[in-house]
Amino acid sequence: MLLESQEMQGQEIPKLIQPRDHRAKVCVWADLTVDDVDRISESLNSDHVRQVLADIFHLDDFRINIKTGIVMDLYFYTIMFARENNFNREKTSAVFSIVKKTHEVCIETPFGNVDQTFNYFKEMVLCHAVNRPPHSIELFNADEVRKITEYTVNTYFRHFKMYKYAFTPLVRLDLSLSYVGLPVTPPPSEADDDGDEDIILYTANGTADETSPPEDEVSPEQTTEPTEGETTTEQQKTPEPEESQARKELRTMIQTYLSDEIKKMKTSVEEQIKSTEDSLNKKLEVTEGTKSGKGARGSPKGKKK
Repeated sequence: MLLESQEMQGQEIPKLIQPRDHRAKVCVWADLTVDDVDRISESLNSDHVRQVLADIFHLDDFRINIKTGIVMDLYFYTIMFARENNFNREKTSAVFSIVKKTHEVCIETPFGNVDQTFNYFKEMVLCHAVNRPPHSIELFNADEVRKITEYTVNTYFRHFKMYKYAFTPLVRLDLSLSYVGLPVTPPPSEADDDGDEDIILYTANGTADETSPPEDEVSPEQTTEPTEGETTTEQQKTPEPEESQARKELRTMIQTYLSDEIKKMKTSVEEQIKSTEDSLNKKLEVTEGTKSGKGARGSPKGKKK
């Protein structure tokens, strides 16, 4: 344990990035250049497309490394989505960068940042759907924006926690509490490991209290057998400890509070039932009055003479 603690002290604690907002900007040709898109477009085989992506983004170990394989699948199916919707080179590069940068924002912190990531994704899509240069360009139309949003939500944000689990470190919080007015707990000594020595218990005042050895270790000479007139410990019943005054007062307060709350609940339920019955009675009276009024106003038709 000492060596492990020394190793943990020697390691530097990594700085964890807190969830933060990001500013979106136009990202056409940011990750895939014109030559890269042409190489991908010329590839008709899925294996060749994966190999081209591996060459561009240095993902050569995607077949043996799990994390690299996940990234490869994310990039590959984004390219397939752009190809299925007949996106041109500019749109393919833009949608690829949108998905890639959204993933980078997701995995930059181990803490929950789904709101910040989704807001960044929406702003990235808007930067390529509204004509407001130089902040945004009108690259995608409304139907394409809908398709990109549905694809990203169904394939990425539905598995947001899985990407978090795969690409972010596990954060563990260790707490140490110190109470004012209480002595510090002494560290365990090597003498505690020896079974021949007496057991020492530290009281709340910090004084040592030597206790007798366990009952199993008592020598048979010290044990006395009960006489005929005495009863054994198994036959004697130990008296139950009496309940303290503070516990009695606490029990009384809890019972009083619960009884008051139950009375309030009963009263409120009765009032609700009564109001419901009154409203139903009023509706019935109105309905009956309407039927009787119609019957009184209606007159039988005169017979023809």
